[in-house]
Amino acid sequence: MGASLPAKEANLFKLIVKSYETKQYKKGLKAADAILKKFPDHGETLSMKGLTLNCMDRKSEAYELVRLGLKNDLKSHVCWHVYGLLYRSDREYREAIKCYRNALKIDPDNIEILRDLSLLQAQMRDLEGFVETRQQLLTLKPNHRMNWIGFAVSQHLNSNGSKAVDILQAYEGTLEDDYPPDNERCEHGEMLLYKISLLEECGLVERALEELHKKEFKIVDTLSYKEQEVSLLEKLGRFSEGEELYMKLLSVNPDNYGYYEGLQRCMGLYSANGQYSSDEIDRLESLYASLSKQFTRSSAVKRIPLDFLSDERFRSAAESYVRPFLTKGVPSLFSDLSPLYDHPGKADILEQLILELEHTIKTTGAYPGRVDKEPPSTLMWILFYLAQHYDRRCQYDVALKKIDEAIEHTPTVIDLYSVKSRILKHAGDPVAAAALADEARCMDLADRYVNSECVKRMLQADQVALAEKTAVLFTKDGEQHNNLHDMQCMWYELASGESYLRQGDLGRALKKFLAVEKHYADITEDQFDFHSYCLRKMTLRTYVDMLKFQDRLHSHSYFRKAADGAIRCYLKLYDSPPKSSAEEDEEMSKMAPSQKKKLRQKQRKAEARAKKEAEVKEESNATAVLKSGKRQVKPVDPDPHGEKLLQVEDPLVEATKYLKLLQKHSSDSLQTHLLSFEVNMRKQKILLALQAVKHLLRLDANNPDVHRCLIKFFHKVSSMPSPVTDVEKLIWGVIEAERPAFSQLHKKSLTEANSIFLENNRDSLRHRAAVAEMMFVLEPHKKQEAINLIEESSGDLSSSNAALGQIRNWRLKDCIAVHKLLGSILDDHDAASRWKTRCAEYFPHSTYFVGSCSSAASNSSYRQNHKLSENGSPNSSFADQCVSSNGNVEKLDSLKDLAIQ
Repeated sequence: MGASLPAKEANLFKLIVKSYETKQYKKGLKAADAILKKFPDHGETLSMKGLTLNCMDRKSEAYELVRLGLKNDLKSHVCWHVYGLLYRSDREYREAIKCYRNALKIDPDNIEILRDLSLLQAQMRDLEGFVETRQQLLTLKPNHRMNWIGFAVSQHLNSNGSKAVDILQAYEGTLEDDYPPDNERCEHGEMLLYKISLLEECGLVERALEELHKKEFKIVDTLSYKEQEVSLLEKLGRFSEGEELYMKLLSVNPDNYGYYEGLQRCMGLYSANGQYSSDEIDRLESLYASLSKQFTRSSAVKRIPLDFLSDERFRSAAESYVRPFLTKGVPSLFSDLSPLYDHPGKADILEQLILELEHTIKTTGAYPGRVDKEPPSTLMWILFYLAQHYDRRCQYDVALKKIDEAIEHTPTVIDLYSVKSRILKHAGDPVAAAALADEARCMDLADRYVNSECVKRMLQADQVALAEKTAVLFTKDGEQHNNLHDMQCMWYELASGESYLRQGDLGRALKKFLAVEKHYADITEDQFDFHSYCLRKMTLRTYVDMLKFQDRLHSHSYFRKAADGAIRCYLKLYDSPPKSSAEEDEEMSKMAPSQKKKLRQKQRKAEARAKKEAEVKEESNATAVLKSGKRQVKPVDPDPHGEKLLQVEDPLVEATKYLKLLQKHSSDSLQTHLLSFEVNMRKQKILLALQAVKHLLRLDANNPDVHRCLIKFFHKVSSMPSPVTDVEKLIWGVIEAERPAFSQLHKKSLTEANSIFLENNRDSLRHRAAVAEMMFVLEPHKKQEAINLIEESSGDLSSSNAALGQIRNWRLKDCIAVHKLLGSILDDHDAASRWKTRCAEYFPHSTYFVGSCSSAASNSSYRQNHKLSENGSPNSSFADQCVSSNGNVEKLDSLKDLAIQ
């Protein structure tokens, strides 16, 4: 580097490099300028100056200088290396790899460039190139431990585990007998455990166990050693030894469910589907009875039997399990037992058990069969559990009665208000749910979780402005909204996006959904620093697990929700594109003068409000700068409301980007293929839509949405004109060849298939609605018959025990979907009104149907006040409509103050 320069300038060049490495950028710039005064065309100096400027956020100048430097010295590996570093800083990894390869053509043995190239290859999963580069590094510097480990890991990632084992074996052969020293024992032990896990992965289980025992004294992590050993013993079928080792592990951690599962496997008492014979149940019951005597303080040993016991034995075990938790007051008891509600009959037994406990506590103050009185709080926790139980079973009236009784008993417990908020949300009253959640928040202003729960409820009630004000109470000073983004608070962004989408604000909704997608891109980039760190620190097993996790990162539920939301926004944008300014002017010219005046006033108010918000934001930033004494380096968001996101040429092209990610990473999700069908039908991609239908039928052929897609697709195909071009004939031929494969349509017309689907699912409201919609699509003259089919649906309230309240057959969201179907697609507003009246009785707490017990019914001015609150009016805060735990309207002063701020 700098070899073509005189001695003085060569030393200055070295200073530039050192200044870059130590982040003394101004010093480096000064040295670069000194060289360029005498040698203005020196390529390497120009490149290094550009790299330094890049670190100072002067990217355009940086690229200009680096390209000029490369132009002046195309045969300098430094210039190519710097160009690669520049691309790497902008995440242009493929371009960076090209630059590194060009640099290596000039200097093929440059270790620094090879190391940088290997990191990029690992990042981009160019595994063959990664193996080649790591091998070259090992050849050039075989005395460096990291090169041996890096080569082994590269072979492992390239699906060549046996070669990786050989490399690690060869590396061990280079070590002294007394290796490792005390300060490297942990790292060396990790390498040995990694090697043993590789042997296990390759199927060399016996050799792995032998190696594990041989190197026991060198492995520091004794817990991992035992877990690895018991895993190998299981695979070798040495179950008696495995059973003994699992007992040792349980003595270390008696609440580890994995250890109990392993113990059952070793004893031949494990079933993946949870089904056991009566003999196996007896043996399991005996096993856990003995274990509970040995591990008296373990809750897992008492909880696990509830999964396989049934009837009276289940009741007895459940009673002994829940009593101590109800006495102690453990709020998470219902969450712990909720998986049992999927087991037939167990929910009824739990209900009878808890009701019996409630009765005896109320009458005698003690549990059945006991003389000692329980503390007063026990009754409250029993009522707390029952409220959640009835909420789970959709018996909202009973659930509210129980939670109100609990609040009246002890009005100072925050969890009671949070649960009542959740019940009201499920019952269809998000406004009252938000009120209760805020009441809980006000009881402990230092609790972040309760604050977050309150924000979530407010967003579900579409009160975004108030939700944001509440959320930022736990953020830093300054640009508080950006703090939520910087903290990758994805649940907030998803809930906000859904709220904006419900309100029809597609720009802001897209802004939120794409922010979540950006977080996942950042998480993918964040792995880059670990490629060298993990090899250096020898955390090899964790490193490989992290890479596997990154490969399936986009299958995470939050990404699915964000991509799903973004696609729905683009579909709405395609179906209802925003009006151009010319169209808006034309519409305004047709308005009456009074309407024009009102519209202009509204626009002026919106502009003034936006200006005021910007000023307040700027003032808060300035205040934060004064407090911290630091400059704000973050650029202002040029599109805070997502208006530019709506200005896309083709929304379907944008939707397809996210659809491809879902198809790649969430191919087993029904929603992925439903979206694929909607997008491809709009794009007229008939074969891709057919592919989506086939995937849907494979996943759930009885789903009403799948039935809709099937009928819509073949109805669309039947209405297409006869094929003319060769491509159209080919598509038509594929469809005709595939149709017999659909059993639903085999020797049947679409109308017949629709009727058969109804016969198979006559008792389901969702299926009836789907059949009715398809009936109208296939035969529009049967509109009234389709409406009758929906209105004849039986929504009878049923119950196995009349004293326990009524169990609902319908679900609120299904009834809302049917109401929208009647009002939009079937376009019968009288039928929609009748349905709304019927559902208002069925769901008395629903604000959508304005049920008699809902907050919308109790306050006729709700909607007007809600709009004022959303617009930031200081005179109408959300607290004014809050319903307290005992049903009285309260003025929550703290929330009013927040709204006024």
